[in-house]
Parts: sequence; C-alpha cells; structure tokens
Amino acid sequence: MEEMYGCKMNNIAHREEREKTCSIIKVGLGLIGFGIFFSFLAIVLFFDRGLLALGNIFWLTGVAILLGWRSTLQLFTNRRNYKGSLSFLLGIFFIFVRWPVVGILVEIYGCFVLFGGFWPSIKVFLYQIPVFGWILQYPALLINQLRGSSN
Repeated sequence: MEEMYGCKMNNIAHREEREKTCSIIKVGLGLIGFGIFFSFLAIVLFFDRGLLALGNIFWLTGVAILLGWRSTLQLFTNRRNYKGSLSFLLGIFFIFVRWPVVGILVEIYGCFVLFGGFWPSIKVFLYQIPVFGWILQYPALLINQLRGSSN
C-alpha cells in the first residue's frame, strides 16, 4: 500500500518520519476524495447546498494538507492565479447564499484556471490507471489508426 503513494520504506533511520509523511499524504488524498464524492452526491441530489458546502470544505482541506498550508496560500494569492482564486471563492460564496448551480459553475471555471498548470501531470497520472487510462487513450488511438488506414 505504501508503494502506491511513493512511500516505500528503505531506510530504517528515516522510517518514522516517512510513515508520518505517508500518513499525511493519505489523509490529504482521502479528504480530496471525500470532497469530490460529496460534491458529486450533491449534484446528483439536485444541487444540495449542504453537501456542496461540505464537499468544498473537505476538498480545500485536503488540498491544503497535501500541498502544505504555505504552498496553498501561495497558490491562491499568486498574482497569476488571482482570476482562478477569485472565481473559486466566488463560487463558494454563491453556494453559501443558496445559488448552488451558479456557484458550482463558477467553481469549476475557477478550478480550471487555478490548476491549469497541473493538467499535463494529471493527464499522465490518469493514463496510468489500468482500465480508466485505456478508456481515455482509446479515442486518440482510434483516430491515429483511422488516419493511418486512410493513406
């Protein structure tokens, strides 16, 4: 299980510190997962405001734990990321003032702008997931095969 998170225990002297780091990574990923799950559940249940707010809180806390509090603050306050940060926080505000559809749309836009630099890394990670990665790669493979057969 530790190998999946890149936390293989090789050095006994640093084992305790690595276990702590691996635990923090697992908690951060778990909170992000719960945030995504609660947000999805809220959308399925006709944009339930309480579940959306809970999903946002879990997701933001998970990102903060995974990246670190200082890095998260720098991400949201970086001059290049103001547009995404403002959109994301405005979306959370809309959810709290009972406009969940508008809020989730503004949040999604904010996430795309805010985390736009991470998409190549996310794409590589998603391609490595066994079945899901093949499904994502299949349209590109099909298009390449059709291009090759038409020549």
